[in-house]
Amino acid sequence: MISRRAVLGGAALAVPALSGARGQAPDFPARPIRIVVPFAPGGAVDLTGRFLAERLQSAVGQNVLVENRGGAGGNLGADVVAKAEKDGHTLLLGSASILCANKFLYRRSMPLDPMRDLAPVTRVATGTVLLIVNSGRPWKTFGELIAAAKRNPGRITMGSSGTGTISHLAIESLKRAAGVDITHVPYRGGGPAFQDLYAGNIDMMFDVIPAAMPNVREGKFRPLAVGSAERITYVPELRDVPGMKELLPDSGIDMQSWYAINAPAGTPESRIAYLHQAITRVVRSDEFRQRMEPIGFTPVTDDSPAAYHAYMREQEQVWQRLVEISGASLD
Repeated sequence: MISRRAVLGGAALAVPALSGARGQAPDFPARPIRIVVPFAPGGAVDLTGRFLAERLQSAVGQNVLVENRGGAGGNLGADVVAKAEKDGHTLLLGSASILCANKFLYRRSMPLDPMRDLAPVTRVATGTVLLIVNSGRPWKTFGELIAAAKRNPGRITMGSSGTGTISHLAIESLKRAAGVDITHVPYRGGGPAFQDLYAGNIDMMFDVIPAAMPNVREGKFRPLAVGSAERITYVPELRDVPGMKELLPDSGIDMQSWYAINAPAGTPESRIAYLHQAITRVVRSDEFRQRMEPIGFTPVTDDSPAAYHAYMREQEQVWQRLVEISGASLD
C-alpha cells in the first residue's frame, strides 16, 4: 500500500520542465493523442481519463481524446492499445485488475500479456472499495453484519460488478478473514448491481468509492467499512467509516486498486519519457488532486517508467493471490 502521506509528498516533488522532454521528442506529438478507457462511459475510470485528457491537452499542445472500448473485463480495450501503432499517440488508461489480475482470470483467452505487450508510463490514481448495504437493512455496523452472516450462513447476498472484479475479490478476502458464508451474486457491471441493491434484491456489495458515493450521499446505501487498511479521511462523509486494520486486524486486507497509463510496447523511449513528464506534471497539480479526491481517488505518480514497471511486477503477485483466494476463472 502507498500511504496518503507518501502520495501527497510525491505531489510536491519538482518536475523537470516539459521543454526538456520536447528536446527528446521534437516531433511528438504530431497529431491528437487517444486515451483508450477500457470501460463504459460515466464510470470512475472514465471520469479520471477525461480529467486527465482535459489538462494534458495544454501540456502537450495537441488535442487529447478519450475513447471508450469496454468488454471482456477490460481486455478488449487493452488489446486495442497493444496492437496500435508504436508511436505514443495511443495510450491505455488501465486498472490494476486489467494489468495484473486478468492474466490469472483469463488464463487461456487473455489476448495479451500486459507485462510484455504494453510499455509502462506512470500510475495516475489509486483508490479503495467501499462496503455498502441497503439502507433499509438493520445492520448499522460492520460487526452487526458479520454477526448476522454467522447466524445465517449463505442467507446474506453480496452483489459485484462481475466475477473477478475488485468488488468480487474484496468480498472473498473478507469472507475468508471473517469466517463467514456470504452468497456472491455477480452482475454485468456495477450499475445493474446498484439497481438491485437499491431495490432490496441483494443485501450488500463492495465497489469503488466514486461509483458508490452518489448513492451514499442520497441515503440509499449505508457505508459500513472501507476495503483499505486505513480509513479514508479525504472524503468527508467517510471519515468515520472504519478500515480493515480496525475491523479485522490480523487479516492483512488492504484492497487498493490503481489506474495507470501504458503505451504499446516498442514505443520509442524518448516519447515514453516525454509522456511521463507531461502526465506526472498534470497529476501532481493541485487542480487534478482537487478534482479527484472528492470522488474518492488519490493522485499518485511514479518517479520513472521503470519504477512503475517494477511496481507492476510486484502487484502481479498480489493480484494472483487474490484471484486464487476467490477461486474465480473467466475462461
